[in-house]
Amino acid sequence: MLSLQFLSPEWWLSVAMIGFKLFAFVDAVTRREDAYRAADKKTKPFWLALTGAALALDLLLGASVFSPLTLIGLVASIVYVVDVRPAIKQLTDGRGNSNKSNNGPYGPW
Repeated sequence: MLSLQFLSPEWWLSVAMIGFKLFAFVDAVTRREDAYRAADKKTKPFWLALTGAALALDLLLGASVFSPLTLIGLVASIVYVVDVRPAIKQLTDGRGNSNKSNNGPYGPW
């Protein structure tokens, strides 16, 4: 039987928030520790704890659109994705590696 819960816009927003927080946490895990310091941002453990706690609270307590904890965690994840992630990506090639490679003007050599 089809549950009416899946038709609720609040349910879809909750799923989208959990997905966004999961993206922020996984991205924070895959970045190098020294890239955070080089970008003059907080440390990797700080962002892992913040995005991980936001995700864990939503998974344990349920992500309600009207919950203050959910919204605070969403703001923390947005700050990571909008501010920290681009600064780190600018220093690396997007995969967590440094831009220092054997590339010439026309590609690798």
